[in-house]
Amino acid sequence: MKQFVSVNDVTDIDALVALALSYKADPYRHNTLGARKRIGMLFLNPSMRTRLSTQVAAQQLGMEAVVFNVGSEGWAIEFEEGAIMNGTTAEHVKDAAPIMGKYFDILCIRTFPSLKNREEDYSEKYINQFIRYAGIPIVSLESATLHPLQSLTDIITIEEYLATQRSLNPQFANRKSKVVLTWAPHVKALPQCVANSFAQWVNAWGKADFIITHPEGYELEESFSRGATITHNQDEALKDADFVYVKNWSSYKQYGQILSNDMSWMMTNEKLGLTNNARVMHCLPVRRNVELSDEILDGPNSLVTTEAGNRVWAAQAVLAEIIGNRQ
Repeated sequence: MKQFVSVNDVTDIDALVALALSYKADPYRHNTLGARKRIGMLFLNPSMRTRLSTQVAAQQLGMEAVVFNVGSEGWAIEFEEGAIMNGTTAEHVKDAAPIMGKYFDILCIRTFPSLKNREEDYSEKYINQFIRYAGIPIVSLESATLHPLQSLTDIITIEEYLATQRSLNPQFANRKSKVVLTWAPHVKALPQCVANSFAQWVNAWGKADFIITHPEGYELEESFSRGATITHNQDEALKDADFVYVKNWSSYKQYGQILSNDMSWMMTNEKLGLTNNARVMHCLPVRRNVELSDEILDGPNSLVTTEAGNRVWAAQAVLAEIIGNRQ
């Protein structure tokens, strides 16, 4: 693996998942793989799970992780080509990125969309300029359109649960699981990153009957959702589901807008009754009793905490693959 910004950088999802789960079983089995190597973690917007899990993963491989919060700890970076820098930005990415390439072996970047200019956000100009100028492997800690470490984690979590079920009931292995991505209400406009990425990974994984359900006007960009069945009827989508992934996103077509605050889309135990005793997932942070009810989050069907814990193993597998390719 040369970089990690989308599922397209992964040649074998199953092998990467297996590597991640092997690290979960034995976190320090490659604890010298990253010896004398350093990752830089550059945050253009805040993070908790992504930052902490990636730091832990790097340390378990023997790497040093250096965290840098742009804006609060350094100069504001200019990204416009040909910019006349007489405003608030003090350093151009053309100057900053190559220097980071000298300091680190891997550069991890977290950016965030403006939700104002769809063309600019979907061009991924921020992370793409670091890829262009840094000269070292780039790992996305979330970008304007995708969150690949989260999505790898989601596949790991599903596969881990399925493996347990297969050990209890071998007949479970003979059928495809039904995976549902359902929109949920939220108090603020959120990007499409997690939904785009989850759809992209589940489609590439190819081991599930995949349904996306949302109110009208919340269709995702087709290149990410292509391959899924899409419906505006949540109850119909949830019927016999094995996994339900709950996430809010703002409109793609009416970019960044909130078109609905319909609280009937919140996941509850009543809705869970429509499923095949489905396991429920969410990337966190979650707005309790808005996106998901307390009874779901604190109940036996929630995989949310397990999923968040698996962020470490996803990051460790990705870093190990990149280091291995550069030995």
